[in-house]
Amino acid sequence: MSDAFPLTLRPCRADDLPAIQAIYAEAVRFGTASFELDPPDLAEMQARWQKVVTAGFPYLVALRQGEVVGYAYAGAYRPRPAYRGTVENSVYVAPAAQGLGVGRALIRALIAECTAAGFRQMVAVIGDSANAASIGLHRAMGFEPVGTLHSVGWKHGRWLDSVLMQRPLGPGDDTPFEG
Repeated sequence: MSDAFPLTLRPCRADDLPAIQAIYAEAVRFGTASFELDPPDLAEMQARWQKVVTAGFPYLVALRQGEVVGYAYAGAYRPRPAYRGTVENSVYVAPAAQGLGVGRALIRALIAECTAAGFRQMVAVIGDSANAASIGLHRAMGFEPVGTLHSVGWKHGRWLDSVLMQRPLGPGDDTPFEG
């Protein structure tokens, strides 16, 4: 980000959700990061946000000049209790702000918050093995590829892969999990 337009990160508030819904709708309509076919409306995005924050997971926004230019959150990787030390991340950046360090700042902050909360692993499920930007971003933030699910989604008239990446948080799997 340019010094002329510093980036501010903070927890998401309800009044951020229209901008988040617009960012996500663009990604759903034109991208392959999400395997949703129809953008959720604002009420659905509010319900999703509420579910994440009520469960105690971080949900962050990035602002430039007071405008939401990206968001990221962590949620339960899977619902069964044995997975409770693992989170899955999601990060979306407005098209005009892509490539400016917004995603990197959001993931860095999300990693810090999840580590402070005691989580031990973070998983990224990246839509489309051709999504070089997201794969490269996650790799730069310490994620390692752990697998590819080939042709598991059909969107925009073609089969898409899911790329799985993972990074340890805090002590990772070096010590027992007490959470």
